[in-house]
Amino acid sequence: MSNLDNMNRVFLLTLGCITFALTITQVAAQSSSPGTTRTAIFAGGCFWCIQPAFDKANGVIKTVVGYSGGTEPNPTYELVTSEKTNYRESIEVTYDPAKISYDQLLDIYWRQIDPTQADGQFTDVGPSYRAAIFYGNTEEKKVAEASKEKLAHSRKFNKPIVTEILPAMKFNPAEAYHQKYYQQNPEHFEAFEHGSGRVSFKKKTWDER
Repeated sequence: MSNLDNMNRVFLLTLGCITFALTITQVAAQSSSPGTTRTAIFAGGCFWCIQPAFDKANGVIKTVVGYSGGTEPNPTYELVTSEKTNYRESIEVTYDPAKISYDQLLDIYWRQIDPTQADGQFTDVGPSYRAAIFYGNTEEKKVAEASKEKLAHSRKFNKPIVTEILPAMKFNPAEAYHQKYYQQNPEHFEAFEHGSGRVSFKKKTWDER
């Protein structure tokens, strides 16, 4: 083999290695891109009760229940439910926007709450149980407002839709025993969910045609 052939061979091998390395780098960058997932925060009364529906949704990666809307550092369940803060029981939903949209998350959210109740949700009454959509940017605010208006015009409810749309504040995860409560304590969860009136309300509002 001539020196020229050897040089061509080395050149082609080097070019191939560089191309392969660039491809791997691009794939890795895409897969680790922070823009591939987003988060949404909702308050809907007892955070135990709104978690299952989001967990079942295709495109939802993770849910965490906790507290949002207040400013006191390190809020606890006892502090929040004392109703001495502005915190509300909330859920943070991490999702893949390529599989589920923010508008679709809102549709799930509306079906978990009574959007006409201003003082809490069902038998849970107090500031920490008030429903709210916490938007993270201008686009989320617009989508939330449009979704709320659409619900108001759906004639599903005889009363005004009073769920608040508020700017997002720091989300603080709740204690471990609150996470996935419907899995940790299924019997107590089911009894509470039915006893609160949430299940019968959802059935009457959304299951009847």
